[in-house]
Amino acid sequence: MDDPLADSASDPLDDSAADSVADPLAGSRDSRILAVAALEEPTRRALYDYVVRQAALVTRDEAAAALGLPRTTAAFHLDRLAEQGLLEVVYERRTGRSGPGAGRPSKLYRRSTQQVEVSLPEHRYELAGRLLAAAIEDADASGESPRAALERRATQLGRDLAAGAPEADVVEILEDHGFEPRREGKAIVLGNCPFHSLAQHHTKLVCEMNLCLLGGVLSGSGDTRFKARLHPEPGQCCVRLEP
Repeated sequence: MDDPLADSASDPLDDSAADSVADPLAGSRDSRILAVAALEEPTRRALYDYVVRQAALVTRDEAAAALGLPRTTAAFHLDRLAEQGLLEVVYERRTGRSGPGAGRPSKLYRRSTQQVEVSLPEHRYELAGRLLAAAIEDADASGESPRAALERRATQLGRDLAAGAPEADVVEILEDHGFEPRREGKAIVLGNCPFHSLAQHHTKLVCEMNLCLLGGVLSGSGDTRFKARLHPEPGQCCVRLEP
């Protein structure tokens, strides 16, 4: 599933954007793990390192020559990196000519703008940073208290998560975003907090942000079976969903 906590075509903090904050990470958890795993192959990793160190776009011939590889080998690995979203492909004529007789455009590679990050268990510290930064900017602009702005931003993000997965139920949405939900009687307990380290040091602030985020997921999904409540327990998220 494409992650709305993770997909934004524009800067989520731009004033012209909707009143929401998007996750900087791109793609589902599975796709991010596969992207990182693609770099396990030494030749592929060397090609990736070569491309990202170049200021200009890189051709297959240039990459092959730089690493002393057959062109077909370089092409295979470069295309695999592109398939995993680690490189971007651009087609461009390097002769400067256009029109009939100009020849086919070359296939060129550059580092993808997509951010790929994997943590086990799932953590989203940059997302928390964006929420906090957006709240401070809102407070400076409007006179609203930073805490109220953070709660509003977090609630809206939760609604956006639900809107991004209209066919999913609450448990599926929370699973996709790293909360590790599980049933405990009639309640849903969250086995992981994506903001765990922050919550250890700034418990009240982060747990209330999380409460608003999960409340937004419930309201955005239209699920009236549960309410998000603070219920701190060792080894769990401080929020749980109760009937």
